Amino acid sequence: MEEQVLEELGDGDFGPLVAAFYRRVREDDLIGPMYPDKDWEGAEKRLADFLRFRFGVNDDYTRERGHPRLRMRHMPFSIGEAERDRWLLLMGAAMDEVEVKGEGRELLEAFFAQVADFMRNRPG
Repeated sequence: MEEQVLEELGDGDFGPLVAAFYRRVREDDLIGPMYPDKDWEGAEKRLADFLRFRFGVNDDYTRERGHPRLRMRHMPFSIGEAERDRWLLLMGAAMDEVEVKGEGRELLEAFFAQVADFMRNRPG
């Protein structure tokens, strides 16, 4: 799985994908307000580092932040189906922008869908 994703992104450079995603998040009325207004760069770095960690590029994320504990870190935010679906929509548009295609795209879509659903902390 990791190899196809890293190949599609060009040696695991998640930076352009994450930047394209956050450009959309900043303008989004549903999930945009959940993000720290004064820490957009930090949010981008944390997501890019997490993805690099998860796909075996490096361990910067865990060295700086420890275990991901994604659900716990997102617990302060009300995340239901609408927020999950919007997150996936924005990430899909970001993948379109940076032209993530083929098997790498399919694998990323499945990974993102699983993680986004796991983040839900309220019904509906």
